[in-house]
Amino acid sequence: MKSDDQRIVITGIGLTAPNGNDLASYRTNLVEGRPRIGTLDLRYMGTAPAGICDFDPLRYQKKREIRVGTRAGSIAIYCAHEALADAAVDLAGRDTSRVGVYIGTTEHGNVETENEVYNLSQFDYDTRFWSHHHNPRTVANNPAGEITLNLDIHGPHYTIGAACAAGNAGMIQGAQMLQLGEVDLALAGGVSESIRSFGIFAGFRSQGALAEHEDPNRASRPFDRDRNGIVVSEGGAIYALERLSDARRRGARIHGELRGWALNSDASDYVLPNAERQVECMQAALRMAAMTPEDISIVSTHATATQQGDKQECRAVREVFGESPRTCVNNTKSYIGHAMGAAGSLELAGNLPAFVDGIVHPTINIEHLDPDCELPNLVINESRDGVEVSAILNSSFGMLGINSALIVTRPE
Repeated sequence: MKSDDQRIVITGIGLTAPNGNDLASYRTNLVEGRPRIGTLDLRYMGTAPAGICDFDPLRYQKKREIRVGTRAGSIAIYCAHEALADAAVDLAGRDTSRVGVYIGTTEHGNVETENEVYNLSQFDYDTRFWSHHHNPRTVANNPAGEITLNLDIHGPHYTIGAACAAGNAGMIQGAQMLQLGEVDLALAGGVSESIRSFGIFAGFRSQGALAEHEDPNRASRPFDRDRNGIVVSEGGAIYALERLSDARRRGARIHGELRGWALNSDASDYVLPNAERQVECMQAALRMAAMTPEDISIVSTHATATQQGDKQECRAVREVFGESPRTCVNNTKSYIGHAMGAAGSLELAGNLPAFVDGIVHPTINIEHLDPDCELPNLVINESRDGVEVSAILNSSFGMLGINSALIVTRPE
């Protein structure tokens, strides 16, 4: 057993998702089966389903800060403030050089560059009209850096580029920095502004992987036989992480403990997932946590509603958990779409309240379950009540073959 100085716990959660701007409303919508996907009229492309957040950026920023900064920065700032409030942490009473900010993201800078090039085209490409804010908006550390500027944090900050595994990777990085003693409080998780980039939509469409449906709320259909691709979404979830010893010392409420994690690489394809490497990643997280598959109550899947992606992941989950009678399996993208770098962080947040209420929220929008996606204890269309939830394994996988698994256990 690790010492309390090496055990890392979650003491605060801040989020914005297409169907909720705080954990309580987000969780209620998941349990009650309420998605919220809208549509965007995209430059050069027409309309497409998209997950759009409606948080108020002026709650924590001035108008000038929003004008100078980025959408990803506003999402990150909102979530960081909400996480600190939930953790009952007042930075005014802390040495902020001991606060670290570790934010996962899929990509950054595409939105600003696309918009600047388009705006320049309206002025005959005269570079005098190029924004002098462009460089700080597009540097990779921007979302984390905007948090430090807004909250006057003097500790280390950076973003972790890990494709759609970035949310998990941000949390893993924060936990490791706490274990090393580099910081005393970590703000960690993932953010995404992907819906602001038409290039993201165009790329998925050219791959034949962009979802289409007459009802946008039914466009994201993981595991369904007729699924036809990804719903691109924005959002964020940031966690306040502390060493258990520090959390106990100040009497903090604890949402869960990070017991095990793993990251690995497929090294096999730019886009197509590798079930064998996913199996190895989940098994490595279980070994670190000193747990068996039967110890896991919920597997929160990454499934994006692409044909091959869902099949490969289900094959991996079946291999690791196929003999576990008590492990439920669910998915959150069916409600909010794919929030890219924020996906893993948001999906974990949606399941954490199950430690208290004993409810496993379902995967929705399944009309005809794909036989290749059949899994024991796959929770579909209706929530499952009365489940004793003691551990959650949160999986996130991404392009260029990056895999992540994070295990969180119920607070003692």
